[in-house]
Amino acid sequence: MKIAASDYDGTLFRHEEISQGDVEGVRLWREVGNKFGVVTGRDYGMLAPQLKYYGIESDYAVCNNGGLICRADGTPLWQGEIPLKVLAELAEDPRVDRSFHYAFSAADKTYLYHEREGSWISREAKQWDFQLVEITERDILQLPQIHQFSLGYKKAEEALEVSESINERFGQIVHAYPNRCSVDITPLGISKRQGIDKLVELMGWQDAVIYAIGDEVNDLPMLEAFEGFTVDSAREGIQAKAKGSYASVGAMLQENR
Repeated sequence: MKIAASDYDGTLFRHEEISQGDVEGVRLWREVGNKFGVVTGRDYGMLAPQLKYYGIESDYAVCNNGGLICRADGTPLWQGEIPLKVLAELAEDPRVDRSFHYAFSAADKTYLYHEREGSWISREAKQWDFQLVEITERDILQLPQIHQFSLGYKKAEEALEVSESINERFGQIVHAYPNRCSVDITPLGISKRQGIDKLVELMGWQDAVIYAIGDEVNDLPMLEAFEGFTVDSAREGIQAKAKGSYASVGAMLQENR
């Protein structure tokens, strides 16, 4: 058995859509008995409606950069945890304060506050009908188990700068991944590689071969661990870390099926 692990934004979801070629590639890949899933920085609630809309059927989802592992129907199998006191400290950091929004990911919903002009969270929630719960700063210490804290900025350079600052100050507890204009903060040790490893353990798929594909910095842990691929629109620095590049996810699946 083979397991395909595809990043979402910029990899499977490109040019504001999932192409029919990729939909067909996933269908044929699974038809011969292989497994397919998305390994993403997104919440499950933000991912599932889009996969359904475009006709992508999958066997699992690794969400929030490895912080949440789900069955195909969204049933949580495992999640990480960021201490609430750390989240409260992060929210007061001046660089973090420049974010368009504060989004806290739990297993079943996303909690939101500090939303400003430029944020895309509420817009996507309305478009794709996923659940947001609006909170205030004083509610942070009352949140349920949170496995990712997400931020948004105007430019990718600013997201990278903030990620480096967070990792310098809080790096013994959490890790911040830059992803274009987003910053995704997870518990230390959480990554897309760790998420895939945990998925394989939970599902009993230890003998499977992993085919990972992505396009950004947060994809590097899985690309390097599993000799993965990029799409050809990835930056040269990311492509240099991969085994090869393809025009699309569907093309990678077709060649390796």
